[in-house]
Formats: sequence, structure tokens, C-alpha cells
Amino acid sequence: MRERKPKRLDVLLFLFLAGFLCWPAIASAQFHPKDTEWPSYAADLAGTRYRPLDQINAANFSDLEIAWRIKTDNFGDRPEYKLEGTPLMVNGVLYATAGSRRAVIALDPATGELLWIHGEHEGKRGGAAPRQLSGRGLAYWSDGKEQRILYVTPGFRLICLDAKTGVRIPSFGNNGEVDLKLNDDQDIFPDSIAGEIGMQSAPVVAKDTVIIGAAFREGMTPKSMRNNKGYVRGFDVRTGKRLWIFHTIPKKGEFGYVTWEKGSAEYTGNTGVWTQITVDEQLGLVYLPVESPTSDFYGGHRPGNNLFGETLVCVDLKTGERKWHFQLVHHPLWDMDISSAPILADITIDGKPVKAVAQPSKQGFLYVFDRVTGKPIWPIPERPVEVGDVPGEWYSPTQPIPSKPLAYSRNGVSIDDLIDFTPALRERAKEIASKFHLGPVYTPPTVSKLEGPLGTLTMGTASGGTNWPGGSYDPETHIAYLYACNACLEPIGLVPAPKEISDLNYIAGTAGREVEVLHGPGENAGADSPKPPKKRAGGGFLRMDVDGLPLIKPPYGTITAINLDKGDFVWQIAHGETPDVVRLCIRALGDVEPGSVEIRFMGRKAIVRARNADGRAIQWGPLRPQAEAASAWGLNSRPLSEIGFPPNAATGSRLRARRK
Repeated sequence: MRERKPKRLDVLLFLFLAGFLCWPAIASAQFHPKDTEWPSYAADLAGTRYRPLDQINAANFSDLEIAWRIKTDNFGDRPEYKLEGTPLMVNGVLYATAGSRRAVIALDPATGELLWIHGEHEGKRGGAAPRQLSGRGLAYWSDGKEQRILYVTPGFRLICLDAKTGVRIPSFGNNGEVDLKLNDDQDIFPDSIAGEIGMQSAPVVAKDTVIIGAAFREGMTPKSMRNNKGYVRGFDVRTGKRLWIFHTIPKKGEFGYVTWEKGSAEYTGNTGVWTQITVDEQLGLVYLPVESPTSDFYGGHRPGNNLFGETLVCVDLKTGERKWHFQLVHHPLWDMDISSAPILADITIDGKPVKAVAQPSKQGFLYVFDRVTGKPIWPIPERPVEVGDVPGEWYSPTQPIPSKPLAYSRNGVSIDDLIDFTPALRERAKEIASKFHLGPVYTPPTVSKLEGPLGTLTMGTASGGTNWPGGSYDPETHIAYLYACNACLEPIGLVPAPKEISDLNYIAGTAGREVEVLHGPGENAGADSPKPPKKRAGGGFLRMDVDGLPLIKPPYGTITAINLDKGDFVWQIAHGETPDVVRLCIRALGDVEPGSVEIRFMGRKAIVRARNADGRAIQWGPLRPQAEAASAWGLNSRPLSEIGFPPNAATGSRLRARRK
């Protein structure tokens, strides 16, 4: 590890989850003028979330104060409650998506003054969109003369705006718009209005190419084994012309088609790239983290390994041609979408420089490859895994499991993972767990039965490990920082699908309970959707607790620092605020991680805390709860950071800026 200046607060924009909050932290090294900006979602196209800002440090952190705040209630017909975007700061202007209409706003970062706003009224098309609300951001492009902002609407249209005025660029596409439901090598069904396909993440612009993935509804209880496909496309940033397309489900005759047996590639859908894409402009390579195929937990209608489901794919920036790929999970059955941006890192292995790509995952493995060749830096052997007995299912007998680094969060469930505050609590937990099938990572789902098992009890699956906030990387020390949910239980049971709900053989459910369609957060909540009923439908999730105490013992979350030159942990600490029921009944647990910021709840208040990389703690607050998004940048030699807050019923969403 390289020696660091002792007075510097390292600032990596680090997205992490603490209870109901997601908040990216911030980092610094030596000052470089352009590095004070934040021009893309993850600060750079490499996905590092790193900026060398050294004006905020241990000595002045507690003196930070609110510079301004802006509410986003009026950027739509209802307040937003799920603000997840990361704003951009370029040339003295702050750009963000905000509000339930996913409006684009430009702000003066020194004062918070609204410079311009752009919004699209999409009617029924927006109301039917699978991914609504403000999304996770936008993209900026400039050739030194023109400046453009690009974003994807809930209704799946790519909009190009003049960064100075917020007005559409007429020469781009059709008067500033590209309809992403067209020219996609498929007919979107049932039609262009109601067809299920969209995008909530920010576009990526590399050189003169705009890269767009695709997203769908949650896949636990899909209506059909048939769905639209999540192809990835590149567009000309000047004209909007499609340059290339990559078929994430191969067409007949293409590489990987044979991994879909019985012609299942023809009708299976999803398999999109709904998270952030990273790019090495110098090498001309794009790294696509692909999600699961249709039906998260049942794959009997798509026998085979199912390339390129849950696969990291490297394609050519100019042509979209596949260069290499590595499938992280064969025949996906656990909703282990590759859910966060790959991290590009120039590291040193055995004394030799290596251009690497490191992929965090829900299963808590960090997969590290040579990003030119796709060869694993450390062996990733195929290991035997349990084969299940769900009727009609197809199973892969092996899965690739990295030898290094070791798993940085729990994946799989054993008796040793259960709450152990007292012997009585452990026995109660064992009684609950006895109703489920337990096992290590890749233990398959089971048919839910009243007499047991009710399902497979899993961790490191749908909501485990590292999700969309991703990780960070310090290019000076070659250390990656990874947050993980270390206690996100996911009971996966399968029940026969009622024909009025789905044409699949099995969908997610629990024996003895009414089968419900499970909805994701934010679904049907955008400005173009009908107002929701007072009682939302589609809960259906099992509570897994012992008298309100988590079934799983601490630590509930972790932060892990991994040296990518060696593949070893530098440190790992417990992270996150202790739930009130645990604090009051047992003892306070949890901590904050070096080189990051945390919001800790104090009753109805919240405070921000940080540590230097040497572990010394800093504290700053109070704030109101549920911060979810932030970026860090400098303006006129003064450091500022922006934080997004989802609302409570009374106050709505806010963007706040803090400064020294």
C-alpha cells in the first residue's frame, strides 16, 4: 500500500446501503483541475467513483454546513419517494434527473438556482413503463463546441438536449428523440405503448457513441415465459443513428445460440443490461454486465446454460462485436443479475502491469479478469453444486467459483448464520429455519410444500451482496472498496402458476398462501401512471424474524477493502446502523468504514459520519433520514457535495448541497 498524507480525507464516491438508505461517499488524493468535475455517472467511464478532492479532511469535516436545498415535488404530478440518481457537475453546472416525471434539471451548483428544466409527458406509454420515477441519471457529451445532455425517459425514448438551454437538439434522431422501441431487431409486443421494456440507468457516452441497455419488471412472477429481449445498442451521439446492436440472447447461427435448448432462445426475453456500463476508450472496449433471463427462479422453459444471461461480456466500442465473455452463473435460477458497473483497474500482478476489470456481484464474489483477453487473474474453477428436483427444471451441475479474492459477504445459509444473542433465540431461529432447505451458494430453489420445505433459504441472491450502488476503486493504492448486504435473506419457494397469473409451470410463492404478483419498488408510481390505491397490492414477501429480531446474526452489512494486486482483503468491517429492536434488546452493533461516509439514525434524526483510511472517525450532522444519492465536486476552489433525499409524506424529495 502506498503511503498517504495523514491530513487527507480519502474520497471515493462509494454507494452503500444502511437500513433503508443508500448513500455514496466521497474521496480524494492530489488536486488536478479537471478532476474536480463529475462528468459521468460513476465519475469516469471506468466505474471507479474516484475523485482526488483534498479540501474536505478530518480537520474541517465537522464544520460542513448546508449551502442550499431544492425540493423536487413539482417535477411531476406527485412527490417522488425513490431518489437514486447521481448528478453530474460539468463546467460549473449541475445536471440531474429528478421527480416522478424524470425531469432533467440544470442547477447553479453554488446557489441551487434552477437554470432550466425539461420534462416529457408520455401518457399511456409512460404509465405502462416497467421502470418509472426519476431513474439514476443522465449522460453528458461535448466536442469542445457543442454540449449535450442525454437521458432515457420512462417510456424508453432517448432524448438529446442542449446542455446550455435544455432544448431538444433537432438534428439528433427525430427532432431530438430516438424511439428505443424501434430498430431493435425485434418487434416489441404487445405493442409500442404497453410493450414491456425500459431503462432507469444513465446512458453511457464513450467517444461519439451513446450506449443503451434495457430493463424490465421484476421477474419473480412474470406473466409469461415469453418476453421482449434486452439487447444493447450503440448510437451516434451527433445524429442518433444506430451504429450497432449486441444480442444478449443470440439469434440462430450466432455464438451462444446452442446454449438455449429446445429453441428457447426464440421466445425467452429479459437478459438486459439494466445497470451501468463501463468503457475503456483507449482500448475501444465496452463491458456489459448482463442480467437474468425471463423468470428469476424457474428456468424449466429455457433449458441450457443460457448465454449471455448473468454474463460479463466485452464488446468492441465501434462495432458491438463480442471480444470475450465470462458467464458468472450457468442457467440462472437465483436472480443473481450482474447488478453493478464493472470496475476498470490498472493493477500489478507478479510485478507486471495488467489492465483488469473487476466485477462485484450479489453473491459476494469479486470476479477479476484481464480486460483485454478475458482471462481470469486468479483461477475461477468450475465446482460441483447441488442439483435440485423441481419438475421440468434444467440444472447446471457446476458453477464457476473464484479462488481469489474470497467471498466478501455471506452467500448461502447454514445454522451457524442464525441469530445467537442467546441460546433461546438460536433455538427459535433453528425452528424457523427447519421449515426451509438450507445450503451453500447455488443451493437451488425448491417447490414450496406445507409439510416442508417452504422453499430454499438463501443469502447472496436477489437482494444480497453488492447491488446497483456498486463499489469504488482507488487508482493510487489499487484498492477496491465493496459494500455488501451481509444478511439479506431471500426465501425462494416455487408454486404452480395459476393460469390467470402466468403461463409458466412455476413462479415464486409459498404453499398455503394466496399466489400474488410481486411488484418492484417504484412500479406504476411515475407521473404518467394512475394514482395508486391506498393499499398497494403485491406484497407477498415472507417475514424472516424472531419476535422482530433478524433471523440472521450480525454483521448485517460489511465494507471490504480488497488489494487488487494480491487479491487479498486489506480490511473488512461491520457496516450499518443497528436496528432499534436489536439496540434496545441486546447491544449496539455496526460501524462505519474507513474512507467513507455513513448516515446513522438517532431517533428521528440522522447524522453523517466518516473515517480516514487509517480508521480515525469523524462525525457531522444532523440530517433527516433516507439519503440515497450523492456526488462530490469542487467549485471555485470550494468543495461541495450533493445529497439526494427521498421524501416522507410531508416534505417530498430534496437535493441538498453542503460546503465548507
